[in-house]
Amino acid sequence: MSIFDRVSRVFKANVNAALDKAEDPEKMLNQITTEMQEQLVKVKQQVATTIALEKRLHKDYENSKEQAESWEQKATLALQQGKEDLAREALVRRNEHGGLAEDYKAQWEKQKASVEALKENLRTLERKIEEARRKKELLIARQKRAKAQKLIHETMSGMKENSAFESFDRMEQKVADAEARADATAEMTEMSQDPLEKEFEDLGKGNVDDDLAALKAKMGTN
Repeated sequence: MSIFDRVSRVFKANVNAALDKAEDPEKMLNQITTEMQEQLVKVKQQVATTIALEKRLHKDYENSKEQAESWEQKATLALQQGKEDLAREALVRRNEHGGLAEDYKAQWEKQKASVEALKENLRTLERKIEEARRKKELLIARQKRAKAQKLIHETMSGMKENSAFESFDRMEQKVADAEARADATAEMTEMSQDPLEKEFEDLGKGNVDDDLAALKAKMGTN
């Protein structure tokens, strides 16, 4: 199982566990994205280790190839000086290092191909995690909107159930009834007054024309 398969399994397991617990969506999503980031760090570390191994294999290949070339030069020098036995020994060393170089080259090429695949997978993983972050923000916004809508509906439903508006209507009716009773009482009081007393009361109120004439006389005008 590759490291990316393991990361995927971890993500799915965490999501399913959080859903089973029916946790708060925002808390759950933040936790999952945090765990994603932690897994990404671990994946990067493993990819870095793989790259380091590829570089070491390449260096071993280059060193072995250089050693093979060096021993071939030594064999050539020995032959030039007529030392065939020494040249033969140098060629044995050249072949040993040449064989190692071929082995290192084969391993290095395989490791290089693996590194390229891991790099591409890593880039894919980073894109998916970034996409998950953006989706998380959208999901949280949707969850908050749904929560607000639910609260509004529950409040409106509570008002209907508690007849809050009906209470206002009843209070308004009671006030109207009180006003009507007050008007009726005033009218009844006026009706029960002695007519003769009312006439004297009206006389006591005076006349505006008399008042105007008195004011003109006081000012010395006609």
